[in-house]
Amino acid sequence: MGFRVGILATSDRGARGEREHTSAQVIRELVEEELMGEIVEFRIVPDEKPEIMAALIEMTDYYRANLIITTGGIGLKPRDVTPEATLEVIDRPAPGFADAIRIAMLNKELPQALCMRGVSGLRGQTLIMNLPADPKGVHEGMEAIMGFLPDALLQLEGREAEED
Repeated sequence: MGFRVGILATSDRGARGEREHTSAQVIRELVEEELMGEIVEFRIVPDEKPEIMAALIEMTDYYRANLIITTGGIGLKPRDVTPEATLEVIDRPAPGFADAIRIAMLNKELPQALCMRGVSGLRGQTLIMNLPADPKGVHEGMEAIMGFLPDALLQLEGREAEED
């Protein structure tokens, strides 16, 4: 299908090069292997709302990503501002994706599920979704929505999924 995907990791330590962001690698593998998507941009930024917003806008408007998946910055810590940054740049909410991610994490009894404040929404023809920083949470969340992404992304382009 050739969807264009941006991955944005938010982490103070990751942005300073002090931490490898393994959850971004989980996203990359699932996007490339299951969604057959192309990663058009990967970036790590600190937990700063203006930097997160700028990266989301650039991935949408310059790189023309069909899908942007963020990882990190969605918990209860004071510096977890990824949901607020996302809400600032989206035009319309698409809460079903964030809900499905939360439900999947609850069903797997992942401890961070109730503290996850991730959101999902649309900026133009781009779907933006927030995932946690934990690789297991990322995997469970991605697995919950993966089957729905092709149809959603085609709808955003004004097309419909081909029926078998």
